[in-house]
Amino acid sequence: MIEVFKTNVTCKEHAAMLLEQIHKTFADYKANFDLDDCDKILRVKSSTGQVQPSGLIQLLQTFGFEAAVLPDDYPIHNS
Repeated sequence: MIEVFKTNVTCKEHAAMLLEQIHKTFADYKANFDLDDCDKILRVKSSTGQVQPSGLIQLLQTFGFEAAVLPDDYPIHNS
């Protein structure tokens, strides 16, 4: 399953650090950022089932960033 989050991450260095933390904390997740998207998208895929949004949101908050799940019907536009 894939979950898509809107974030306030704007810097590639911050994104790289957060990806490292996500992959350390959630070994079965594959994550990537799309910082070119207007919503600074974080996509997370779980190899073992469902992505747990609350854990990811809390992890980003620990480092001073915000994330919110985008609804499935939310149109994702690249800017």
